[in-house]
This record gives sequence, structure tokens and C-alpha cells, in this order.
Amino acid sequence: MDNNNTLDAYWMGYTANQHFKAHPRLLEKAKGMYYWTPEGRKILDATAGLWCVNAGHNREKIVTAIQQQAATLDFAPAFQMGHPKAFELAKKLVAITPENLNHVFFTNSGSESVDTALKIALAYHQLTGEGRRTRLIGRERAYHGVNFGGMSVGGIAVNRKLFPNLLAQVDHLPHTHDLARNQFSLGVPVYGVDKAERLEQILQLHDPSTVAAVIIEPIAGSTGVLIPPAGYLQRIREICDQYGVLLIFDEVITGFGRLGKPFAADCFNISPDIMVTAKGLTNGAVPMGAVFVSDKIYSAFRQDDPMAINFYHGYTYSAHPLACAAAIGTLETYQEENLLYKASELAEYWQHALHSLADLPYVIDIRNLGLVGAIELEPRKNEPNKRAFQVYLDMFEQGVLVRTTGDVIALSPPLIISKPEVDQIIITLRQVLKQLSS
Repeated sequence: MDNNNTLDAYWMGYTANQHFKAHPRLLEKAKGMYYWTPEGRKILDATAGLWCVNAGHNREKIVTAIQQQAATLDFAPAFQMGHPKAFELAKKLVAITPENLNHVFFTNSGSESVDTALKIALAYHQLTGEGRRTRLIGRERAYHGVNFGGMSVGGIAVNRKLFPNLLAQVDHLPHTHDLARNQFSLGVPVYGVDKAERLEQILQLHDPSTVAAVIIEPIAGSTGVLIPPAGYLQRIREICDQYGVLLIFDEVITGFGRLGKPFAADCFNISPDIMVTAKGLTNGAVPMGAVFVSDKIYSAFRQDDPMAINFYHGYTYSAHPLACAAAIGTLETYQEENLLYKASELAEYWQHALHSLADLPYVIDIRNLGLVGAIELEPRKNEPNKRAFQVYLDMFEQGVLVRTTGDVIALSPPLIISKPEVDQIIITLRQVLKQLSS
């Protein structure tokens, strides 16, 4: 069979299409912690799909909820109309978010959630008489999705370089990665709170009264799992409060139990003004995102005329019935199995297992928090990214799915993972890393 002719119609995102279609890696079914290929090979999922399948694959309650909803109500308009499950889901969600985030706006992805959050921040200042606040601040090496707002505040250079006309009035904090001082940190690194002071310098450069919001991933995932230094996020919150700047947490990756609490905001004991989520919201079963806002922000959009539209923004598929059903099934599964807290039970075992790989060739750093991990490799001379990608390919051949970003191997298994499955990941990584060629 000519794979190129068979597969060429599908233009795959974030993929080396020519290489993939010559050497396809296809997944045909999934259950629990595992995928299966069309040839019947069993693949241990060490990445929760794409950071999203927190409860494991094909969970019965989620599957049944989607099936029943599809047979009952397949679609309902999202503007000037609603359906019961949208309001049921919203109520369930705000019951587990940080206590100040009592309102939720539904989207279809993390990318849409980020752009929605940025629009809410800008509109909020317009509505509260601070229309000069139009500047947004992101961070170097940040990933906030692929829409224009998210790419503008994002800081991964390769994502931006083909798009010269991104949003103006955007600045970026420095990233927090400090290999020299924090190499092989266990959990939260000690050094780097000083990097938060750069925010005050940026605010003074542009005039604090012109800055609308700062957006931050509590853990910068897609760039290579960068754990925030001790005190860093707290200091960012303090500076934002001092100057009246909104703080947006992008919890697309960290949300729904990844760090051992429902959200990273809980883990670090910080209340953002806006919180962005997706991925684990529906366990990856149906696309969906959600943006949570504080009472203060929600109230600013209230109109004197009860017939007036509050916010001129939304999506055709916001609060889609199938997505709502999947999300409700997901939340019930999380609750029944205590999955929003499960990572805290395994975190120490996971940390010890990961750091046991520190002695292997080319390993220059290991990072971890909750059930997130990263193994950073020394790049090949003049061939960045290729060493880690070779590990990715070799791991797949050995029956374990990992993820790579640059020369970092990123790990984020489903929260249902057991200690023997952690051991399988680590043993396979050790075998593959030992066999790496220069």
C-alpha cells in the first residue's frame, strides 16, 4: 500500500507530514491507560493523549453520557437560547473552581478560551472607565494556543515566525528556566522569584495604567514543562494587584487534577481574575473549553437594560449538548474516583522514578510536579530537537507513547496510572536512553 497516496489528503497540524506519511503511527482504539495500533500492538499512554485524557480512555460514564445525549438533543443554539445541561455543567464547575471564580463562558478549545479571556480582559477595562488599558503581557516560551490573540501573547518563536502581523501592544516577561541554578530540582525549584520583578519593570516602561492583563501558564507545558520557582506566581499576583492589572491563568494543561488539586491555582494558593481551561474538562472525548471569571468581572458586563446583550462574543458550538454531557460524565468520574487529588498520592513515587534517570547519557535536567514530568536532553550538535524525537520514535516502537518538545521528553500520564505502569514508563525510558547514539 502506498501510504503517501492513502494519507495525503489530511494536512496534519504540528506534524512533519512527509515523514509521518512515509512512516505512519496510527492508533485505532483505546481503553484505560492504553492505545492499540491497527496491527494490534498495545501502547501505554504516558501523555494522557495530548495532556487531556486525565481519567483514562473510553470511560463508561463518559461514553454513555455522549451516546444518550446524541440520541436526545444533538444541537441547541448558543445565542438567546439554552439547554439544561449547559446550566447543570456550569453549576458543577464553579463548585470546584477557586471560590472567587463563579461564572463560566464556554468555548470549544484552549485556543478559543485564551482569546476569549483576552477579549474579556480588554472589554472589562473599557466598561469600568479604564479604556487606556489596552496592553497585554505574556511570557517568553509560553504557549497559549494558535489563534491570533494567543499567539501574540505566546512566546515560542517557531510558532510566531510566519505570522508577522500579530497583535500590537503586547510585551513578554522572561521565562523562568534557569538550568544553571535549578538543574534536577525536585518539584518546585528554589531559585528564580527575582524573575517576577521584571513585570514591574515592564509596567513602568509602558505606564501601568495602560496594561490590561498578564497571562501566565502556572506550568509552561508545551515549551518543555517549566515549573515556576518558589514564590514566583505569588509575586506576580502581588504586582498585578498593586497596579490594577488583571491576572489570567492558562490552566489548559494544569487544570482538572494534574498537580494533585483541581487546579494549579489551588496548588499555589493563588486566585487569578480569569482562568482558562479545556483538555481535561471533557477528558478529551469532545472538544470543549471554559473560561472562568470573578464576580467583579462578570458584574461589569451587566447592563441597565435587561434586554441588552452583555458580551458581543460567542461561538456556534459554545456549550454544545454533546460536550456538556461529556463534561458532566467526566466530572462525575473524577469525583467518584477522587481523580482531582490522585496525583498527590503518586507524586513522590513519580518524582523518585523520574529522577532515577539522571545518570543516563545526554540527560541534562529532570523536572516534575504532581503527575507532570520532563527529561531534558543535550541537543545534538547542529541538529536541535532530533535527539528527543528519536527517543519519541523508539519509545513508540517499545510500546510507550511520550511527547517531545524541542529536546525535552514531556510526560503527563492519565491520573489513573498505577505504580507498575509508572515503572514500565521508566524502565522503557532507561532502555531507550541507554541505547541513544550520539
